[in-house]
Amino acid sequence: MTQTRPLPLWAGRSMLLVGIVLVALNLRTAVAAVSPIAAEISVDIPLSESSLGIIGTLPPVFFALSAIFGARLSHRFGLEWSVVIAGILMAVGHTLRALAPSYALLFLGSVIVFSGIGLANVLLPPLVKRYFPDRIGLVTALYVSILAVGTALPAALAAPVAGSVGWRVSLGIWVVLAVAGILPWLSVLLGQRRARLARARSAQDGDDLPETPTDQALQGPIWRSRTAWVVACCLALTAFHVYSLFAWLPQMLITLARLSPGQAGTLLAWYGLIALPSALVVPALAIRIRNVGLLIYLGMAFFVVGYLGLLFAPRAAPFLWVSLAGLGPIIFTTSLVLINLRTRTPRGSVALSGFVQAVGYTLGATGPLLLGFLHELTGGWTLALWVLIGTAIIGLIPAMLLRHPSFVEDELAACRTRQRKKPAA
Repeated sequence: MTQTRPLPLWAGRSMLLVGIVLVALNLRTAVAAVSPIAAEISVDIPLSESSLGIIGTLPPVFFALSAIFGARLSHRFGLEWSVVIAGILMAVGHTLRALAPSYALLFLGSVIVFSGIGLANVLLPPLVKRYFPDRIGLVTALYVSILAVGTALPAALAAPVAGSVGWRVSLGIWVVLAVAGILPWLSVLLGQRRARLARARSAQDGDDLPETPTDQALQGPIWRSRTAWVVACCLALTAFHVYSLFAWLPQMLITLARLSPGQAGTLLAWYGLIALPSALVVPALAIRIRNVGLLIYLGMAFFVVGYLGLLFAPRAAPFLWVSLAGLGPIIFTTSLVLINLRTRTPRGSVALSGFVQAVGYTLGATGPLLLGFLHELTGGWTLALWVLIGTAIIGLIPAMLLRHPSFVEDELAACRTRQRKKPAA
């Protein structure tokens, strides 16, 4: 892979960096905004456990669905306009949720906001690839860290805001953040328009202008790439575990470690935040080490040891077990970096990002459902934890396949070459 000489982050790219950071800050605000204030919402909109559960399953489902269409949308309108569309969807969704007079509109607003977030999920890695090819590790670390902050903010602010000014304001304040995420990209688009007009005027004056290199189309469907499937499996592994624990970790801790609901909730918040330091370190490591599979091994080990602790000594050190399990998602950060490290072009990054997140979040959505079924079947958490351990160990396979660098575009080109040679054979 050609090494690009690093430039200062602010070298003509300040607005782009601000845009990426603000989009990242929006990526999880809607996920944790409802559950802390469900009781307040229920005063105006009756919410059963099943209706709350349905809203809780929407994020991975619509992250996956949006990923399927995200690549097509970006090819049609461009990355920058697609980010603006994602921001508009988020703003509209937050507004509908805040104004909803019924569960139907609360559900519709949730669908819209999660669709916008899912689209933005797909677009961020290619944006980093296009505008910060010399700083992929640093910018990825920055936006993954900001994403973690955006996950914690709603959980921390939802209840206090709802208690002082009402639940509708608590849900609606995130509209401001969604609109703020749109503004830098409108500025970027305006600058691009001015540049195109300047080039057009120069061409009319007869000036010789260098051709802008085009991003060639991929030579085949993305699913034919082995690397695409390997990275998708890594993200699916993380999504399966993260969404499972966000759904069931408090109940596990209450039952196994005999913690109070308040203590269990605090450890759930810690589970979401403990990955923040690793998000700053992992991207730089992923770029510098040749065998990226080592990071997958490490994340897998964190998952397994944390779950074994909850199985065999849950009351001895619940904080330690939750911390270890919370470090397992370094696999998620590694997957995001791999989207850019295993592609040669922004178009390849868009295609890989859409494929990886569609597969990953689809499989991840099955985690909470499966663990809930196993808990209901057995009346305990032992079998569910063994399933988590078993699925974590599956990470050995993608880790081994990531030992050597490979690129999606190269694999698709090789596949197409083999297909062309078949008739001659």
